[in-house]
Amino acid sequence: MREALVFNLQKFSIHDGAGIRTDVFFQGCNLRCGWCSNPESQPMEPLPGEKATAYTVDALVKELVKDKPFYDESGGGVTLTGGEALLHPEFVLELCAALHAVGVHVAMETAACVGEDGFARVLSAVDFAYIDLKHYDNTKHKVGTGVGNVLILRNIKHALASETPVVIRIPVIPGYNDSEKDSIGFANLLNDLGAKEVQLLPFHQLGESKYKRLQIEYAYAGQKQMRDSDLSAFAESLAKAGIHVQIGG
Repeated sequence: MREALVFNLQKFSIHDGAGIRTDVFFQGCNLRCGWCSNPESQPMEPLPGEKATAYTVDALVKELVKDKPFYDESGGGVTLTGGEALLHPEFVLELCAALHAVGVHVAMETAACVGEDGFARVLSAVDFAYIDLKHYDNTKHKVGTGVGNVLILRNIKHALASETPVVIRIPVIPGYNDSEKDSIGFANLLNDLGAKEVQLLPFHQLGESKYKRLQIEYAYAGQKQMRDSDLSAFAESLAKAGIHVQIGG
């Protein structure tokens, strides 16, 4: 029976899709973002001292539907994230089918750095998708995350042409992608891709304590958090390019 490792079920989430949701955090990620707020999620197996639960689809659905009255009342549902949920494509496809069978809305948040066929299959199985884009420049994307953005951009282009509603998320990171030049670079790329809706996510330090606990070097230790107001000029640059912008999730 197929299983997947989940390191957290975050209930009553209001930041990753409409209404009240449960966020399912899958273990494993193929990016290595220096600002990652969930560094414990990156290996495919839990780090020493960390925990993850091996769920079957049936067991996970049983847990998720406990909050279905809240989903129904608020127009919410379940959001698949991580880590990277799309590293578990067959499990995710079965999970989507099982949740839809009991009337639960399914969204996903993904970095889209997976094979195009697998991405397309899962995209068609969810009701909504957030796709993270860390940098418009391939080289700088690789510097910040360990991978380039060529495959990601191909998947984004496919997603934007699909019937699945898509919102691009840009985590705005001090000194990496937060300059006026960067805002223009993103605007030009997003227009080329045909993206019309973007969320800007201000840099935060919610994961800093995890690096200390895990004894992992953290490149952004002590970096001041960004406020929504710090992204006003960035948002204005995108808006001038005809892109609808929301600051924050």
